[in-house]
Amino acid sequence: MSEFLKPKTGFRKLRCFQKAECIYDITYYFVRHYLERGDRTCDQMVQAARSGKQNIVEGRSAATTSRETEIKLYNVALASLHELMVDYEDYLRTRQQEIWKPGHPRFEALHRVCLTHNDTEYYAGLLPRCKDYEIANLALTLIHQADMMIGRLRDLAKEDFLRDGGIKEQMYKARIDRRNRGGASYSS
Repeated sequence: MSEFLKPKTGFRKLRCFQKAECIYDITYYFVRHYLERGDRTCDQMVQAARSGKQNIVEGRSAATTSRETEIKLYNVALASLHELMVDYEDYLRTRQQEIWKPGHPRFEALHRVCLTHNDTEYYAGLLPRCKDYEIANLALTLIHQADMMIGRLRDLAKEDFLRDGGIKEQMYKARIDRRNRGGASYSS
C-alpha cells in the first residue's frame, strides 16, 4: 500500500538541530559579553544563529508535505550559519586572534569536545571560564560540524524526493493503489 504524509522524526532528535541550538546559545552569550551594546553586528549574529536553528525546525516540519520546501529551508539554515561563521572569523581577524584549524595545538581537543557534546547545558557551564577567542573558536567548530550535518540532511531529503517524489505524486500513487485493490470510494 502506498503511503503519503509519513511524518519524519521530530526536529529535536536531529543532531544538527541540537548543534544549532548550542550555536545559538553560545552566540547569544558571546555578543552580550564581547560586543558593544548597540553594535549592529550583535543583532546580525544572533539573527543568523537563530535562522540557522529555526530553518532546521521549519524544514523538518515541512518535510511531510513538501520536499522542495524542506530542501530550501535546509539551504537557508546553511546560508545563515555561513554568515555567522564569517562574523566570528571577522571578530578574530580584526583582533589579531588565531582561527583554530587542523594542526593548531588546541583544535583536535576542541573538535572532539564538540563532536561529543550537543547539549546547551554543557556549554553554558563552560562559557564563563573561556576567553573571547576561545568562545569564537568553539562556535566556529560547532558551525563547521553543523554545516556537515545539515548538508547530509539536505542530501537525504533530495534522495527521498528522487525515490518517492513529491506529495502530489505520492497522493496519486496512493489513490491508484487503493483503486487497484478495490478499495472503497468516497462520494458526497
